[in-house]
Formats: sequence, C-alpha cells, structure tokens
Amino acid sequence: MRHALLAADSWLDSFVYSAQTEAGELWRDFSGFMENFHVRGATRVASELAGEAMTLSVFGGAVLVVLAQPAFKLTAVDDWMKKTDIAVTFQDRFGVEVGRRGILHDDAVALDQYPDYVIQAVLATEDRRFFDHWGVDPIGLARALTVNARSSGVVQGGSTLTQQLAKNLFLSNERTVTRKVNEAFLSFWLESHMTKRQILRLYLDRAYMGGGAFGIQAAAQFYFGRSIKDVTLSQAAMLAGLFKAPTKFAPHVNLPAARARANDVLSNLVAAGYMNENQVADARRNPAASVERSDQKTPPDWYLDWAFNEIKALADSGKLGADRVFTVRLALDSALQKKAETTIDANLRENGKVYNAHQGATVVLEPNGAVRALVGGRDYGASQFNRAVDARRQPGSSFKPYVYLTALMSGKFTPQTIVRDEPICLGNWCPKNYGGSYNGAMPMWNALAHSLNTVAVRLSVAIGDGDAKRGRQKIIATARRLGVTAPLPDTQSLPLGADEVSVMDQATAYAAFANGGKRIKPFAALEILNSRGEQIYSHDRDGEPPQQVIEPRFIEMLVSMMTQVVEQGTGGRAKLEGVKVAGKTGTTNEYKDAWFCGYTGNFVGAVWYGNDDDQSMEKMTGGTMPAATWHDIMQFAHSGVDLKPLPGGTLIAERGPLAAGGDVSAAVRRSDQLTRKAAETLGSIQVLMKSASARRASLDLPTVATARALERGGLERGGAIVELR
Repeated sequence: MRHALLAADSWLDSFVYSAQTEAGELWRDFSGFMENFHVRGATRVASELAGEAMTLSVFGGAVLVVLAQPAFKLTAVDDWMKKTDIAVTFQDRFGVEVGRRGILHDDAVALDQYPDYVIQAVLATEDRRFFDHWGVDPIGLARALTVNARSSGVVQGGSTLTQQLAKNLFLSNERTVTRKVNEAFLSFWLESHMTKRQILRLYLDRAYMGGGAFGIQAAAQFYFGRSIKDVTLSQAAMLAGLFKAPTKFAPHVNLPAARARANDVLSNLVAAGYMNENQVADARRNPAASVERSDQKTPPDWYLDWAFNEIKALADSGKLGADRVFTVRLALDSALQKKAETTIDANLRENGKVYNAHQGATVVLEPNGAVRALVGGRDYGASQFNRAVDARRQPGSSFKPYVYLTALMSGKFTPQTIVRDEPICLGNWCPKNYGGSYNGAMPMWNALAHSLNTVAVRLSVAIGDGDAKRGRQKIIATARRLGVTAPLPDTQSLPLGADEVSVMDQATAYAAFANGGKRIKPFAALEILNSRGEQIYSHDRDGEPPQQVIEPRFIEMLVSMMTQVVEQGTGGRAKLEGVKVAGKTGTTNEYKDAWFCGYTGNFVGAVWYGNDDDQSMEKMTGGTMPAATWHDIMQFAHSGVDLKPLPGGTLIAERGPLAAGGDVSAAVRRSDQLTRKAAETLGSIQVLMKSASARRASLDLPTVATARALERGGLERGGAIVELR
C-alpha cells in the first residue's frame, strides 16, 4: 500500500510538472506566433476599432432580432394582404354616401398601362432611389436630413416608398419610435417577399389621395374624370404631389396650392433626369384643373378610418361572410361631424396662438355607444394620425369622477359627506390644489365641483381603508368596468389623472354615467349590406349590447354631483340653454393637456386640446377653450331633438337643498321646462304635423335634406328617428 501510494504521488507530481512545462512551451509558441500580427500606430487603432465593431455588431444583431419580433408577427398570417382587400362604401345615418375605403383589385389598372410620366413623377417626388435600395435608403435619409437642416424645417421626408407601403398595410399613423422600427423591419420583409413592381403597384393602389379616394386610379377618376391611363403630364404631376399631403394639396379644395405642388413635381422630374425643361414647359404653362363637382364636401376621414377598422375586424372574424364588398350605414351625423370639425378649427385659428395650442380632438356619441362624430385632429391632410383614438394623454381632473364614483360605491360616502380640503402627503409626494389654497371642510359634491386635488387623494386613501395603494387599485377597477382600455399603471398621482388615456376612452366611460351605469362599446356601423344589397349585419341584432356594471343609485348620486361642476364649478362655459349638463374639466401639469368631458341625457362628448410634441400651452384649462368647444358642438347637437333626462330623472336646482347641504333626493325640481306628459302631447302633435308636411314634400322632392330638417325639427322621440325613405 505504501509503495502504491508513493508511486501514485510520484506519477501525479510528474504529470503536473510535465503539464506545466508543456503549457509553458505552448504559450511561448503561441506568443511567438501572435508576434507576427503585432501592430502599432494607426494600424493598431484600426484593428481595435474593427474588433469593437464586430463585438457591437453581434450584440446589435441580437437586439435587432428582438425588436423585429412584433413586426414579423404582423406578417405571420398567410393571407396578410387579403385582410385589407375589402371595398367599403360608407353612408351616414340618413343614407347619404360620405366616402369609401379599401380597394377592388379587379378595377385597378395594370401597371404597364400607366403612362411613363406617371411612374416617373411619383418616383422623382417620393423615392428616386426606389430601384436601388433594399427598403430603407440611408443615402436618401441623409439627403433629407441635410436639406431639412439647411431649410430649418421639414422639406423632404426620409421614408422610402416601401416604408410608406408598410405603414399603409400593417401600421397606424401613430408617431412613435416603435412604429418607425416596425416600419423599417416590415420594409425589409416586403422587399424580400415581393418584386419592386409589385411593391410599386400596391403603393399606387392603396395610398390615400384625398377626397375619400384611395389609389391613384380612383384619384384620377375623382379629380379629373378619367382613367389614370389617359391623364396628361400636368395631371400626373398634380396626382404625384398628393401622396404626402392629400388634403392640403387636393385640387378641389385648394387649386392654387395643388398647382404649386404640381410645379414642384415637374421640377423633380427634371432634377431626377427623367425629363428636360423643354418637355415640362407646356405642363407648367397649362396646369391641370379638377373637374367641377356639385358637392365640395370634405369627407369625414378620421371617422371613416376608425369605422373602416371596425369593418375589417368584423370581416376578419367571419361575421360578414365571404363577401368583400360592403355598403355600411354609419351612426355618423354628417351635419354634427362638420360642426365639430369647424368648431375645433375655428377655435384653434382664433385662440391657438394665444394659448400655444396646435391640436384638438373630440368624440361625440350616444349613451348607447353610437358614435355621431369623431375629429382626430386639426387637418387630416397634414397628419392622418387619429388623436381621438390612437393618442393617449393625461386626463387631469377629468379622471376624478372615477375616484368619486368608487368612493360612493364603497358605502362610506354620499354627495353630502363632509370632506376636508387640507394638505396631505404620501411619503415625499405632497399634491397641491390649482392656485395653492385650501378650503377646509365642505360637502363632497362641492369638492368635485371645484376640482380639489387634495380631496381626491384623501378619498383614494379612504377607499383603501387607510391603504392608498389598495384604494388606487379599486379606482383602476372602476375605470376598467366603465370601459377605459388604457394601461393605467398604479402611481401615487393616479387619482389626479396622471395616467394616460384616449379621448375615446373618456367618452366611453362617461357614456356609462349618461345611461345609468351600463358599459358600452363604441360603434360606427348601424347596418352592413353585402354586394347584392342584402343586410348581413345589424348592430341592434348582432352588436354587443350594453352591460350593467354599476348600480344605478351610485350613478344617480355621481350625476347629481357632476351637474354642479357645470352649474357652480369649473365647467360653467359648457352650460346649454334649456338642457341639463353634467361633466368635468381636466388640466394637466404645465398645461400640456386640457379637457372637458360632459354629457346630457341625449349625448356624450369628450374634447381635448394640446400639442403633438407635448409642449406646454399658455395656461389653457379645461374650463376655457375645451368647455367652450363642447358647448358649441352640443348646442348644435341638441337643436330640435326631444330632451332626455339624466339618470335619476331630476333637475337639480342651482340654489337649493344640494347647495345647502340637504339630501339629493330632496332637491327642488325646477319648473322651467314642460312636464313629461305635456312634452309628449306636444311632441305627438308635432310628429303628426311634420309627417303631413313630409309626405307632401316627398311627393315633390324627397331629399335627404328634408329628412335632416325633420330630425332637427323634433322627430326624434325616445331614441327612435323617423326617417323619410
């Protein structure tokens, strides 16, 4: 045993020594070999940079693979292109055609039938290196950045034609880094799966060209009354100028601007080498003009974009069958839509500079979810991004009704419960009221009417039985029940409206206040017909019905409080003559967002003003331009309609038991309106008289305008609209 152990020890020592010696020799050989690659000076710097570049490339490639996953998921379905291959003709609620979306490929003109100068004008203006790049053009992007820097503004865009197609096929117009990343990856994917001619064809067929026309063939028919095969050089230049700003340069809206843009396109043709100055001289001297149209109405594009997404979702779900051609009657009220658009535009033109406000958005819907009007921004031609649906902004105090409703539902509070407006801190966060003052003890309805921040935070603590976090979780749950779909992360400032929501979210949730506690799903389509004229969808039959999510008694208490926001609080400018209004203002830190969200028994509306770049406004509060805008839109919406009561059916006195601290149910009813029975009697007489007049008028000239006038005259009773057919 001793000999064996000594032998093992000897072998181990020998092995370690031999291994160490051999390793040393190997290291000397390796070092000698690597000496052959030893560099100094500039060569060493270049080698180091190359090594670092390779390392970064490996990690960068891994990051790119991760970032590409969301984009490639959009292309995972085999029929990704057919999903948008539907043709929809939209009508408003009275049956008047208001626009179209989608495309019928059977009606498209083959690319080889296009005049050469049409293709050349598009490429010279939109993407001169289209046939040279692989979807993203670094050279074109660098050139655009250089030109824009020299011009101190956005003169050229850096997106390739393929990138624009990727956005049209798969993405929204949302201005985010995520969208641009997805756009780039989808461009690479399109380039690898389609030929350049296929990409160009799809782009020309699907781009929005203004006037409700999608695709250059539809635009040629709309603006010039001829096929794209027959357009002249001057007309081709005008069409090519529409891709980046279709509404701004639409010839039927602004012919001088369209001609100036067409002249730029002709210059691009020369600069790109497709033509010389002599060849474009005649087109410069004889610019194109659009055909005369009997109606110069601008289509409600933001509304139609949103409605088209609804129809696509229904088609993709199989609810509309195998047909791909539809006629859709919308809940859209064209006159109200126009009023909403002009009101926002007028307010921004008159007061935008004073307040440093550049954008606005609004949604008007019925308490059952039927969207009557939707405005997604100031100018669809300048930006198709829908700020009413796709943008999320801090709601400020317009979020507080969810806090107060949660407090009422807890059973600890009523509108008359005394609360205290005093300083409060959660950790090192100490919210303050607008203006910095405190008012002490007051009834809870008064705290909501004057939008006191400290009271909202105190309520969140009380709702959670002393645990503010638990209270906020209950507030989030209430917002979810009402229909808010935004993420709503749990932050200390959540009760003050620090979490971002959309205008549509606010309108959806406030609809539950107007209808007695039912969650609704906003919808556009009242009925859908297939290509044979057969009704295949009716919202009354096939749509998602409202769901009772809040007990009516709590809604009635909240409504009684929110009427005081308008009667005695921050929303005074939203008052409507002869109509009871409830609502809430909202203003965020540094005046970045201003809101008014309100409702009557007939309609719900949410209005937002702000800036796309999150720039602060000049002290615009929700009680100023947003409330005034809401008033102007809603005053028009309520003209000539039967007024419906708010939940609870009572009309609260401006000075009475509520203001004095009495019980809400004992509030004095005002007698400045007809009784329900008297109103129904007069309404019946009015219906008979209007029906007789309508029948007589229909024998002579049965126009939609007559039907519109009848509704404005009061033929809407109990939610049913008497229409002339």
